[in-house]
Amino acid sequence: MKNLAKFLVFVLLLSAGISLLYDYRLKHGGLKLVPERAPEKYTLAAKPSVDSKQVASLEALNQERRTLIRNVIPAVVAVKTSKTIGIRREYGLDPFEFFFGTPRRRFRSPRDEALVQSALGSGVIVTNEGHIITNNHVVDQVDDIEVQLADGQTKKARLVGADPQADLAVLKIDNPGIKPLVLADSDNVQVGDFVLAIGNPFGFEETVTDGIISYKGRASDIGELLQTNAAINPGNSGGPLINVRGEVIGINTAIISTSGASAGVGFAIPSNTVRAALESLLQQGHIIRGYLGIQIQPQQPGAGNRGAEGVQIVDVMPGSPAAEAGLQPGDIIRKFNGREIKNFSQLRGLVAQTPLDKRVELEIVRNGKTLTVTTQIKEQPTNFQSARALPRRNQAPLPLPEETTAGPLGAVHVEELTPEKARQLDLPDNVKGVLISEIDPDAGITELQKGDVIEEINQQPISSVADYSKIAASLDPDRPNVLSVCRHRTRSFIVLRPQ
Repeated sequence: MKNLAKFLVFVLLLSAGISLLYDYRLKHGGLKLVPERAPEKYTLAAKPSVDSKQVASLEALNQERRTLIRNVIPAVVAVKTSKTIGIRREYGLDPFEFFFGTPRRRFRSPRDEALVQSALGSGVIVTNEGHIITNNHVVDQVDDIEVQLADGQTKKARLVGADPQADLAVLKIDNPGIKPLVLADSDNVQVGDFVLAIGNPFGFEETVTDGIISYKGRASDIGELLQTNAAINPGNSGGPLINVRGEVIGINTAIISTSGASAGVGFAIPSNTVRAALESLLQQGHIIRGYLGIQIQPQQPGAGNRGAEGVQIVDVMPGSPAAEAGLQPGDIIRKFNGREIKNFSQLRGLVAQTPLDKRVELEIVRNGKTLTVTTQIKEQPTNFQSARALPRRNQAPLPLPEETTAGPLGAVHVEELTPEKARQLDLPDNVKGVLISEIDPDAGITELQKGDVIEEINQQPISSVADYSKIAASLDPDRPNVLSVCRHRTRSFIVLRPQ
């Protein structure tokens, strides 16, 4: 009883103390109570500021856009890949030293460890059987491929075939249960056409961006591309570019950016190129390309045939369709089967898509005179490499602009890209170019990084340090220069502007 009485007294004293402290804080402003007040009167807007009848066309556009997106989204997938990399550790620390900071001994303990790299991309279902088109660089040299459908299902995907040169790959999933999207005729695409880019940028599935076709026939090392201002970011690679009918007009593949994110200049492989690659991979197991058999160089001032547009022949392969047609070094190809030729990428794309054994007509300029010749397109030989890698044989070089020792790339130092260095950097197999070894810190070039691979400069392929030095020295420092760069496993175009 005494203990209980003491406890009660203690509780009473404690309560009194708390009460006194509360009163003191209240009187001296240390504690403020929220005064009770009457509810605020408010009235929300009851009617929109714009009558829907006044924007009926915009309302209809909204509904149509919703219908379009709702019907194409199910066929767009997120592509998720993983790759296990073995790492050799040469040294280890005694765990006792690591945890307690007491040096005991160092020991040499080589051991293998596994690092799993994951990557994201996009794809689109294009057949009832579940074939998916994506970029080759999305699935190149990976161990596992999964695709996530719009309904959240995740399925294992099988790599049916791939082509690094076209940067396209075909995957297959079982029982997709999804209506595929149609591959449109990309020849009918026009600048200004409304488009949607759909994919998995930064891992955000089913992301939709819109824009227009900004340019048609942009030259690149993988052929002519469609240019769009629809936002394309890392992870969009392999996703579709959609027209207003919900058809695929291209496969998103690259961007020009100084930051690695969208700058409003994105590129897609045209659907006609995609269709040809898809059918060839499914039917033959590899892509069958038409072959002309020439080595070319971009038109240069003072190289003869001045004023003629097209591509200039440097060399003709013996026994090739070009040799059959009587083409000669110095000739300029202006038209291919009636189509005007502006650059080698365009010519290469037209030749590659021409049915085998089809006879074609070439309009050329030779010594200032226009001639027309015919030849029969043959299949590209398996040992044939792109024109940039072919050695010239017994022909004197065509005149080139006078070289200079300085230029916008004078601060960028490069070295040969060896297979060993490519493996160390985990680059795709099809990367060709020169490796940036150093950039002068005071040059102000922030768009490039050490370890980047420069594959092209102004659409001119780079296969060696000699190529790089020659082309870099001839650049105009007062004009923008476009570089095709591979950074890690991502390709993009980088614009170096005059400083």
